[in-house]
Amino acid sequence: MSAPQVEQYVNHVNILTNQEKFHELGEIISKSIEPLAKNLQHLDASLESLELPKHSLGILAVLVAKFNLAIQNIASNPDACKALFIQFKEFINKCAINQVRCAPELFAELCHVFTQSLVELKIPIQGIDILCQAIKKYQTSNNQLTSIHSDLYKLCLLAKCLKPSLEFINVDVTSISNECGQQDSKYFLLYYYYGGMIYTALKNYDRALYFFEVCITVPAMAVSHIMLEAYKKYILISLMIHGKINDIPKYASPVLVRFIKPLSQPYQELSVAYQTHSCEDVQGVINKYQDIFIRDNNRGLVGQVYSYLYKKNIQRLTKTFLTLSVTDVGSRVQLSGPAEAEKYVLNMIQDGEIFATINHKDGMVVFHDDPEKYNSPRMLARLEKEMAICAELDKKVLEQEEQVMQMPQFIRKTCGQLDQDDNSSNLSSNNVSHIMSKHNPYSM
Repeated sequence: MSAPQVEQYVNHVNILTNQEKFHELGEIISKSIEPLAKNLQHLDASLESLELPKHSLGILAVLVAKFNLAIQNIASNPDACKALFIQFKEFINKCAINQVRCAPELFAELCHVFTQSLVELKIPIQGIDILCQAIKKYQTSNNQLTSIHSDLYKLCLLAKCLKPSLEFINVDVTSISNECGQQDSKYFLLYYYYGGMIYTALKNYDRALYFFEVCITVPAMAVSHIMLEAYKKYILISLMIHGKINDIPKYASPVLVRFIKPLSQPYQELSVAYQTHSCEDVQGVINKYQDIFIRDNNRGLVGQVYSYLYKKNIQRLTKTFLTLSVTDVGSRVQLSGPAEAEKYVLNMIQDGEIFATINHKDGMVVFHDDPEKYNSPRMLARLEKEMAICAELDKKVLEQEEQVMQMPQFIRKTCGQLDQDDNSSNLSSNNVSHIMSKHNPYSM
């Protein structure tokens, strides 16, 4: 695409925009990325000929081409990407979303390359706010999942700034945006993998376990690296919550059930040692596979698993004893001394993990039953809230079931199956009649 060709591209954008043929324009610009990339020196001039929000689709393709070129030379010319950041932010703020939705795969690609450039330059925090705006602008509802979500979560994790992600991650997904090739399984897996990591960092382990479980139960023909890493964290979170590995749900792909356990052998050994309740055995496995845990970036989480073993052992004591000295607590759970034992007990009482009191005069710990009687106004309000959530979930399931039943693919498949059943039924009926006629001595 030479200078006249770039001019011709601008003319196409102007004509089709004036005619409001945005779907046709979306197909044209998707095929124009490579030709545009070969004429970098003319792209700035083409941007001057186009304006936001009127020519959003035309500018979108030019920005994608410029970002792709800038990333290729980011090591030698980082300023080129930084200059594009200003244009990207202006585009997100001013673009016409009805046009952008006519080229969803290109809009997603723009956000992906923008994220990639921030990661390469090690300035992830600069992209968090603008990606939040991009998601809100592109979504048709708050419950819609886009491939841009995974970009946002990645930047939040790298920047160690998790709060902006909570607005999106605490919403249950009920629909997935139609981004053609961009919304493939990779971004779906990354959404739940990064989401699980965010919840783990926030110590919301129940929610983290759910996200990792979704990640490993996505239908698959092979075990992806994302699923493997999610399963390793799934094991560690399971140990912290339940003291053992949760069984993989039965609806998981058979290939995952078959191959993922051998691929995570160090974590399987850690689980076996964990169930012995022996701190020495667990520490031995951690020391044995320390390099692997560090390589997987799971050493910190493994350390938390080890710390939780002391808590699990203290919880086991509450089922056996009513009172116990602080010294005995420390010796039975293999802590270094009474001071550390008292620290663990106090922290567990504060977190509501056990119900106990410490008598400092005689150094005794008195264990109590759960004081909750489930008859307080606070508990009633919580119950009503949970029931409302369940009712809303039931409503959404019925709505989605109705949508599926109206889908042409579902109708064709159902009708095809009914035809096969009718043919089989007729065939069986004819066979039975034939057999009966052969064996009936009274038939004519």
